[in-house]
Amino acid sequence: MASNERYRKQMLFSGIGPAGQKRLGESSVLLVGCGALGCVLADAMVRAGTGYVRIVDRDFVELSNLQRQILFTEDDCRQNLPKAVAAGNRLRKVNSEITVETIVADVDYTNILGFASGMNLILDGTDNFEIRYLINDVSLETGIPWIFTGCTGSQGQLMPVFPGKSACLRCLLQTPPPPGTTETCDSAGVLGPAIGVAASLQAAMALRILSQPPQTADSPTSAQQVTSNFGVPLKLTLIDVWDGTFRQLDISKLRDQTDCPACRQGERLWLRGARKSGSTVLCGRNAVQVSPAEKMQLSLTELSERLTAAGLVTANPFLVRVTLPPNGDAAPTLEMTVFPDGRAIIRGTEDPSVARSLYSRYIGS
Repeated sequence: MASNERYRKQMLFSGIGPAGQKRLGESSVLLVGCGALGCVLADAMVRAGTGYVRIVDRDFVELSNLQRQILFTEDDCRQNLPKAVAAGNRLRKVNSEITVETIVADVDYTNILGFASGMNLILDGTDNFEIRYLINDVSLETGIPWIFTGCTGSQGQLMPVFPGKSACLRCLLQTPPPPGTTETCDSAGVLGPAIGVAASLQAAMALRILSQPPQTADSPTSAQQVTSNFGVPLKLTLIDVWDGTFRQLDISKLRDQTDCPACRQGERLWLRGARKSGSTVLCGRNAVQVSPAEKMQLSLTELSERLTAAGLVTANPFLVRVTLPPNGDAAPTLEMTVFPDGRAIIRGTEDPSVARSLYSRYIGS
C-alpha cells in the first residue's frame, strides 16, 4: 500500500497537508516510558507516519497493565515480555514503512543523552517526577523540545517545553513534590479514559510540532506563534474526565517571571546525577526497582542456573524471573525479575530496604 494512500485522510487535514506529512516522515521521536501513556503515544506516532520512533522502557508486561496499556495482550504477559519488546512487535505490524527502535533499559543520567541524540522531540510516557526532571535537564542541555504529561485518578495534565523560548518544568515546580504530598496511582488509581485523553492531546501537540516548518523571527507568522514555536499555545492543560472539566493556564510569561535555576542559571542536577536514587518504588505495582551502582552485563543463562536453588525460575532472552518461597505462613510471596544490565524489579514489597537486601543476597552488592 502506497504511503500517500495510508496517510490520505491525515493529509486532507489543513493543519498537516502533504508538506507536513513529509516532515513527519523525516522526524525522529524519543518516547521515554511505554506504560499507559506511552502505549497511546507510540500507537499514535506510528500510525501517523513519524519516520523514526525510539521507545525506551525498563519494565515488563503484567496482567494489571491490560486495563489501560492498549498495545499489550494476555499472551505478552504469559511470555514475560519487556514492554518495549511487546510494543515493538505490535507497532511494526501496524506500520512497516517507518523505523521502530525498542530499547529495554532504565533511563538515567548515564544514558539519556545517547537516547536523545538525533531526536526532534521527546515525549513523556513516564510515571514519576525523577525521570521527568531528568528529561527536562536533557531538553535544556540539547535544545530538543519535550512535552510533560501525567495522569492520576481521573485527572491529566500536560505542558510543552521549548528550551529557551518557554517555561520549563522547573519554572513550574522548582523541585519534585515531596513524597506523600500528591496523589499517585497507588493512592488514587488511574482511569483508562483519563490516560487516553491526556495522551491523545500530547500526541496531537507532537504532530503539530513535527509537521510544521521551523519558525524564525522572519517567518510570516504572528509574534505569539514565534514565541510559542510551531503555533503551539504555551499553556498548562488540566483535564478531569470524571467531572468532564478542561482548564488551561497561561504560562507564556512564566519563564520571564521566575529566576529558574535550570533554564535561567544552567543548573542540571538530574543530568549530573546529583539527584538520583538506587531504588525506586514502582507506582501501583507493590514493587521496587533496584539498580546497581554501575551498569553490568549479566549472562542470563548463568544467572538462571544459579537462581534455581532459590526458587521457581522462568526465563526468556530478555530477563530472568525467580519466585521466592514465602518466609513464614504470613509472609508475602516475593518475585524478582532481573535484566541483563543488572537491574531488578522485586515484586511483593514497597520497602526499598527489603528490596535491596534481596538484591544483595541473590544478585550481589
